[in-house]
Amino acid sequence: MIHIAGVISTLLLTLPLVTMAAPVKDTAMISIQGEAQGTTYHIRYFDPQNRNFKHSIDSVLTEFDKCLSLYRSDSELSAFNRTSRHTFRSAWFYEVLVKSNEIHAATGGAFDPTIMPVSEAYGFGNKKNVDPENVNMDSLLQFVGFKHIEFNQKEVSSPPGVRLDFNGIAQGYSVDIVGAFLRSHGIHRFMVEIGGEVICSGTKNNGRPWVTGIENPLRPAALAATVALTNRAMTTAGNYHNHFTRNGITYNHIIDPRSGGRRSGGRRSGSMEQTPLLSVTVFAKDAITADGYDTAFFVMGSEATKTFLKNRKDIDVYMLYTNEEGHLMSYATDGIKEFIQEK
Repeated sequence: MIHIAGVISTLLLTLPLVTMAAPVKDTAMISIQGEAQGTTYHIRYFDPQNRNFKHSIDSVLTEFDKCLSLYRSDSELSAFNRTSRHTFRSAWFYEVLVKSNEIHAATGGAFDPTIMPVSEAYGFGNKKNVDPENVNMDSLLQFVGFKHIEFNQKEVSSPPGVRLDFNGIAQGYSVDIVGAFLRSHGIHRFMVEIGGEVICSGTKNNGRPWVTGIENPLRPAALAATVALTNRAMTTAGNYHNHFTRNGITYNHIIDPRSGGRRSGGRRSGSMEQTPLLSVTVFAKDAITADGYDTAFFVMGSEATKTFLKNRKDIDVYMLYTNEEGHLMSYATDGIKEFIQEK
């Protein structure tokens, strides 16, 4: 304690009390980044204690992969796909099954993680040396259908041949898991992005919202729009990154599980329905919901999605498509429209 000279102390006692607020410096933003799930992550957050959680977050993401990764032979998901029965080692497997079941039922089967035998046969999976033109779709579709999956809080099982692929929902879920980790440490202002899937909580300094971008499908190095987000998740589904063409047939990694991706009108099995829809960005309270629905909406198409959303005010979308002249067009639901700035 520092003692002030008596004359100054006496003077202060005789003066009227004036309270002056010293300028307060806002909390500095911490930024960390790394690699996970075959992609990159970027996380920004505000912590008055200035803690760096990179090591802990890397550990969380590693444990998440040990549960739901399709590409780790030692994951719980891989164990189930080998045996058709699995006793859960973590709660994550059960939770993603619950959400998958919810979205599958709500969308009439447009989202279905049992699509794995079909996607693998087309070359989107661990087996790369395949001939998609000779896929026997009828033989594969007997193993597709979430109705085959039975689960409770302890275990999951299915008939032999039925396998699960959570690539359409797990990455969004991992974003939520990291967000929950930050909240558990008293951090409520953050943005978590993993492979383009995003969740934002609170605001940046001075109450400004977080801002993230939506890629232009026709020019992937450029943005089609930016979005201001607060307490919302955002994920995008599109086929413009992950597809290939063989003998004039385009094969896309997002496949309609109700038909195996086949065209109607007598086209042979294996050909994919091509639509003007290029990408669907979904906004929801959490990233697991957004991630599952963006896949389903891409399968459903723009008009069916618009009809679906008339009764779902908890979800918003921003869809990019081409018109007859090949120009990029967009559609946004009312709940997100004011937060989008198109480029």
